[in-house]
Amino acid sequence: MSLRPSPTLIVVSGPPGSGKTTLARALAHAIPCPLVCRDEIKEGMVHAHGPEFQGGHGDPLTQRTFPLFFDVLGLLIGAGVTVVAEAAFQDGLWRPGLEPLAELARLRIVRCNVTAAVSFERAAARSVGGDSHLRAHGDSTIGKAVADWARAFESFEHLSLPAAPSIDVDTTDGYDPSLEQTVDFINRA
Repeated sequence: MSLRPSPTLIVVSGPPGSGKTTLARALAHAIPCPLVCRDEIKEGMVHAHGPEFQGGHGDPLTQRTFPLFFDVLGLLIGAGVTVVAEAAFQDGLWRPGLEPLAELARLRIVRCNVTAAVSFERAAARSVGGDSHLRAHGDSTIGKAVADWARAFESFEHLSLPAAPSIDVDTTDGYDPSLEQTVDFINRA
């Protein structure tokens, strides 16, 4: 007798610079399962597109990345694979892509939190340190003061689905709750 697999879809969300990618990688390693990262999908598209491409907010590759991200998640979940999904989408962008997947997987939401100042520092450091990331996404900190960043940061609408348990993780200095506690939350029935 074959039982239908019950994969888990772990959604790691939060504003830019909140530690999502680092935490998502740690979770995927600890569980273990694959990680689908929206930014990495776009960076692969940029690599294929060639060195002339310069990304920015709302560019054509960003628009193509969005449905592809959810298609990849659907393929993995449909095959019975537990997966970690990471993106800086706000609630209104996550919901339409996640609602069909909620019928196929147990959803767990991990919301990353830091202060606006920490987020700004991380985003600025990332733009200086990574040419491929900068080519794909542009520099979101150019011309912005910390106060301007803080206004945008504070308006970020975190993902919240009533049927999906969620946990808030402060990623300022390590993880609070800890990585182990977050994995326990994810694995609870």
